Amino acid sequence: GDHQHLPGIGPAMLGRIPATARQVLVVTGPATDTNEARVMLYQLDPGVGWVPVAGPWPARNGLRGWTDDHDENDLRTPIGVFPLSDAAGLLPDPGTRLPYHQDEGFTASGTGHLGEPLEGAFDYVIAIDYNRVPGNSPLDETRPLGDGEGGGVWLHVDHGGPTNACIALHKAYMMALLRVLDADRHPVVVMGPEAVLRA
Repeated sequence: GDHQHLPGIGPAMLGRIPATARQVLVVTGPATDTNEARVMLYQLDPGVGWVPVAGPWPARNGLRGWTDDHDENDLRTPIGVFPLSDAAGLLPDPGTRLPYHQDEGFTASGTGHLGEPLEGAFDYVIAIDYNRVPGNSPLDETRPLGDGEGGGVWLHVDHGGPTNACIALHKAYMMALLRVLDADRHPVVVMGPEAVLRA
């Protein structure tokens, strides 16, 4: 099997996927400045290579699009390859094989960029390991790269509008993703605009 072939992913990004990864969540946006994206989950089958196991699902990203130099408050989603180590939410664990941190701190309130209510957005959360310490609740605010580089970049429930930097998926898709992701398979997310991921 061709272990190197992942649809839409070129050699530069492939080279950043850890050799241990057996699950890859690909999040692609059509262009650098877009905030609607598409999500596919692939799993490595030793005999076959990368096999799609979930998606394509619609998703949303940062209001202003994507960046490979994310700063706090730039309203862009960081481009790159990041492990997915910790799941969490306001609601009980739906049956994930990631560590799950249920916490009242995931109560979402206020409104999003389109004036839509954010309630329920953090019912389910998967932390993207960008500027965080894996093995902790996504609420942990330790930022090894410093606060200026941003943080708190999560996969969470879609609230009907673009995010600050997170990836948002319909609640049913978040539940499905939680149920298939497995810490033993060392899942990572590969995310960014199509042209960058193809490079």
